[in-house]
Amino acid sequence: MSKIKTARFDAAHYLDSEAMIAEYLNAALEEDDSDALLAAIADIAKARGIAKVAAEAGLGRESLYKTLSPGSKPRMDTVLRLLRALGVKLTAVPAGMAAA
Repeated sequence: MSKIKTARFDAAHYLDSEAMIAEYLNAALEEDDSDALLAAIADIAKARGIAKVAAEAGLGRESLYKTLSPGSKPRMDTVLRLLRALGVKLTAVPAGMAAA
């Protein structure tokens, strides 16, 4: 019996458009889990290039990895700088409204 080789799923490979990135980030926000949001931001940063995103956010690469690690509690201004570096913004809508 031969073993089947599988590759680990990497969302960053599929984040190849602004629309896909926005949908992915919105899905993470729907989870209402800060670790899910940080994981999504990490995947997007990987898709865009970790070093480039870190530089644009004013962070070192190692700081970026630490900021996005599970269980971290980054400051809100750091998250906002990261989102700006990724080219996305957050928009609020009433909780009862479906996202368009």
